Amino acid sequence: MNIKKRLLVGGVCGALLIGTMVPALAATVHYNDGATVGGSAAWTAWTEEWNTVATDYTQVSLTPGEDETELNFAWYSLDNGSAATPVVHFGTSRNSLTAYTGTAGDVDTSLTGGVAYHYNHVTVTGLEPNTTYYYTVEKNGEQTEVETYETQSFDTVKMLYVGDPQIGASKGQPQGSETLAAESGAANTAARNDAFGWNRTLEAALAQDPDVSFIISAGDQVNKTGQAKEEEYAGYLSPDALAVLPVATTIGNHDSLNADYMYHFNNPNATEYGATEAGGDYYYSYGNGLFIVLNTNNYNVAEHEQAIQEAIASDPDAAWRIVTIHQDIYGSGLDHSDTDGMILRTQLTPIFDEYDIDVVLQGHDHTYSRSKLLYGDGQTHGAYEFRLNADGSDYDWDHAYDINENTQIPLYPDDAAGQTLLDTFQADNHCYTIETTVGNTVVNPNGTLYMTANSASGSKYYELISAQQDYIAERSQNWLPSWSVITLSADSFSIDTYQLTADGQTEKIDETFTIRKTGDGESLTAPLTRAEAVQRLYDDAGRPAVSSAAGFSDVSADDSYLDAVAWARAQGIVKGVTGSSFAPDEIITQAQFAAMLTRYAAVEGKSGASRDATLSQGMAYAESHGLLTGSTVTAASADYALTKLG
Repeated sequence: MNIKKRLLVGGVCGALLIGTMVPALAATVHYNDGATVGGSAAWTAWTEEWNTVATDYTQVSLTPGEDETELNFAWYSLDNGSAATPVVHFGTSRNSLTAYTGTAGDVDTSLTGGVAYHYNHVTVTGLEPNTTYYYTVEKNGEQTEVETYETQSFDTVKMLYVGDPQIGASKGQPQGSETLAAESGAANTAARNDAFGWNRTLEAALAQDPDVSFIISAGDQVNKTGQAKEEEYAGYLSPDALAVLPVATTIGNHDSLNADYMYHFNNPNATEYGATEAGGDYYYSYGNGLFIVLNTNNYNVAEHEQAIQEAIASDPDAAWRIVTIHQDIYGSGLDHSDTDGMILRTQLTPIFDEYDIDVVLQGHDHTYSRSKLLYGDGQTHGAYEFRLNADGSDYDWDHAYDINENTQIPLYPDDAAGQTLLDTFQADNHCYTIETTVGNTVVNPNGTLYMTANSASGSKYYELISAQQDYIAERSQNWLPSWSVITLSADSFSIDTYQLTADGQTEKIDETFTIRKTGDGESLTAPLTRAEAVQRLYDDAGRPAVSSAAGFSDVSADDSYLDAVAWARAQGIVKGVTGSSFAPDEIITQAQFAAMLTRYAAVEGKSGASRDATLSQGMAYAESHGLLTGSTVTAASADYALTKLG
C-alpha cells in the first residue's frame, strides 16, 4: 500500500514491536517484529537461512488451473546458454511420473541484477479429488527433489483467503538496535522480517485447517513498486506450504508496474483485459465456484466487464460467482476506504449486480471488515480513476480524476475549492443500497458480500477509519496477522476469520457468516405486500422482542410476519386498513409505505418525523428526504429508502 501521512487526533496505540505507548501518527507505525514473535530459536534459524533464500529466485509457484482438474506451475531457471526445460514430472506413483511440457521465456535482466534467467510455465491436467500426487520440476534439465501434492474434495471446497503479505513493507521500522532495510538481496532485512511472519501465518492456518485446497491472495504479494524486487518474491515463495498449495494471486498496486509478477505466476485463462505491466484479469473454476480475478490497477471498467462476461460464458452454471480485487471498494480502513480504495465503486457496483456476483474479496486497507449485503442504488453516478505520477514510477495517490469531466480531485485538499470537489466525489460514492437482512446466516440474498482482509504477514497495518460506515457489518484492527477460511458447497458459502497472537495462539475475530441458496430467491422488482413491507422495517430495526399481540383479526399466530406486525402496531407504525383488519396480503401503496417510513423514522428519532403521520404527511416527508424511487414499492425501493434513512 502507499503510505499516507495522517494525524489521528486524541488516540494512542501500543506498537507490537516495542510494547510501549506511542502516538498513532501514521497507520504504518504498526507491524509485527519477527524477532519478538514465534520464538527466538525459530527466528535465529530463519535469519541464517535468509542469506540463501534471498538469492534463490528459482522457487516454484503453484496456481490453480482452469478448473479443479488442472494445476499450474511457474519457476525461474538460470540461463546458462542452453535452452530452458519447462517440464514438470507429475503423477500418483513416486517412481513413475509423467512429463508435462510447457513454455519458457526470458526474464527481464533489469529485474534480476543483470543475471539472465528463464521463466517456465507448465500446466498439469487430469487431477482427481482426494488423491495423493508427486512432482518434480526441471531446472536446466535437472529434476528437483520430489514434492507431495494432495487434492481434497471437489464437492465441498475449503480455501484460505489472505490479504497483503506485502513482503518488504516493514522497511524503516526498528528491529532491536537496527532499522529494517529495503536493500537488494539478503540486505533486504524488511523482506526477511515479513517472510518470517508470512510463513508463520501459513503454518498456523494449515495446522488448524489442513484440508484446504488452495489460497486466494487479494494482492500485494511484495512491496517495492516499479522496482527490482526478486528477494521479496523469494521471501514470499519461501514457505514450505507454497510448495504443496496453489495460490490464486491478485495484482496489487505494488505488484502492478513490473513484469516479474507474470513471470512468477502462471495464471489460468489469462486475458488482455485490465492489463498493466504485471498482466491482466483472469478466471478459473473450482468445485461449485467460478472465481474471477480483476486487475483493478487498470481503471478501464469496460474491459473488466468483458473479462467477467468471458468468465461466465466459460462456466455459466456455476453455483457461485466470486470476484477478487485488490482495492477495497467497500472497506473500512483509514488510509484507503474513503479515497483511493473506493475509486471504482460507482462503476463496479452495478456491474457486479448485473452479473450476479455473490461475493467480492478485497485487500489493500490492511484492516479487517465484512460488509452488509449491498447492491446499487439504480441512480446515475460519475466515473473515476487514478493516474500515474509524472515519471510513471508509481500512482499519483494524492488525486482522483473524474473521467467524464476530466477534473482532478484533491484527496487531501488545502483550500475550499478542493474540499468541495472532494465532498462531491465522496457523496457520489454513496451509490449503494443496503439489503435488509438479519443475523449471520442469510438465504437467497440479492446483494453482494464484500470482504476486506487484513495483512496476513504482519508487515504493515492501518488504522480503522474513525466513523464506521453504514455499509459495514463488522470490522476490527488488532495489529495481528489474520486470514479467513472459506467453505464452499453447491448451496452454501461460509467464511470464518482468525488472527494469530504473538505467542502463537489462533483466535476467531468474527462470527461465522453464511450465505445459503435454495433456488427460490426473492425478486427485487416484484411489488411488496403490506406484510412484506412491515417485515422489512422490523428486520431493519433488528427484530426487537415483542410482548404484545398483533391485534388484527387477519394476522394469526401461525403467520411468519406476526412479530413484525405486532411490533409495528405497538410502535404506532401501522394502523391497519380498519380498526381490526391489517390486510397483510394486499399490495402496499407508495403512500402507505411512505407513512410507515415516516412513523418508523420517528421511532428511530429522526428529525421532522412524526408517529402520527397521515398518508399525505408521510408522502411529504419521504419526498423531501429522497426516500422514494419509482411508483411501486418493491424490495429494491424499500431497501433504498431504508438505506437513505440511515
